[in-house]
Amino acid sequence: MKRLLLLTLFGIFAAQCTTEKIFTQTDYDQALSKYYNQIKPEVLKTHLYIFASDEFEGRMTGEAGQKKAANYLRDFYIKNKIDFPKSPYINHYFQTIPGGTFPRIKNETENLIAYIQGSEKPNEILVISAHYDHVGMSDGEIYNGADDDGSGSVAILEIAKAFKQAEKDGFRPKRSILFLHVTGEELGLLGSRFYTDKQPIFPLENTIANLNIDMIGRIDDAHVDNPNYLYLIGSDKLSTDLHELSENVNNQHFQFELNYEFNDVNDPNQYYYRSDHYNFAKNNIPVIFYFNGVHEDYHQPGDTPDKINYEILAKRAQLIFATAWELANAENRPFVDKK
Repeated sequence: MKRLLLLTLFGIFAAQCTTEKIFTQTDYDQALSKYYNQIKPEVLKTHLYIFASDEFEGRMTGEAGQKKAANYLRDFYIKNKIDFPKSPYINHYFQTIPGGTFPRIKNETENLIAYIQGSEKPNEILVISAHYDHVGMSDGEIYNGADDDGSGSVAILEIAKAFKQAEKDGFRPKRSILFLHVTGEELGLLGSRFYTDKQPIFPLENTIANLNIDMIGRIDDAHVDNPNYLYLIGSDKLSTDLHELSENVNNQHFQFELNYEFNDVNDPNQYYYRSDHYNFAKNNIPVIFYFNGVHEDYHQPGDTPDKINYEILAKRAQLIFATAWELANAENRPFVDKK
């Protein structure tokens, strides 16, 4: 009888030990800063000196350097045990785009996709994106693309790692998060267009928002004396909820000067249509495009990792992580109240 009682008690204890702890919304709120502070300047610097090195030959879509970059991203996710979505369209993190799919894609290329499944609303998807291609080589010079968009590419890696650590600690995001590294952006937003128009891994109506990162490692001429800034584009175009959430996260944790100059419908640069978020926005998915503005090395051989401000790159990546955290764990998805 005693032996049976001991076995019963041991079974209850074992069950309690293996039960995942349930955290409240307050727990999630209090844990946020712990995880965004895991995104470190020195780690981003280590990534970017590799990712924007001559070895990657400017990461031109479909060329050998782009393949090396794709493998670097995949190896990171494997090492950190961050999975890929189970889909007939995904082959071990790669979403293949055959050569000739679009006129400007001559050789086979691939989007790189990783994934953390949500705990409560796994069918609702937050997409965090950046393009990892660049413009390659010309006249023997390598266009390394450290800012454009090596900065966004390595930021996503560390954002994903922070979410993975949170998951290990029991703070699995309530919604699923898709980490989308797209190819072919420099050829006309083609990798993201392939994802949204031809092979969405999850139904687009289930995608709650897209946070797109394209150039966040430099300081433009207008902010030489005030590096604590970031341009946001598109945050209020489709959803007042998304814009207000973004503002609240910044006000509570970072106090960036959020600049909406390029968000103006009359802005001559028309950046709203010029990065990968637009392929989501055209499908009525709320977006935010994070951008540091152009500089003298934009699409030039001088866009090298030694010119990146790694402290500000890390802080900007932390802001994006915190915004993603709030979106993934909010009670409701951002309401689309505009067209």
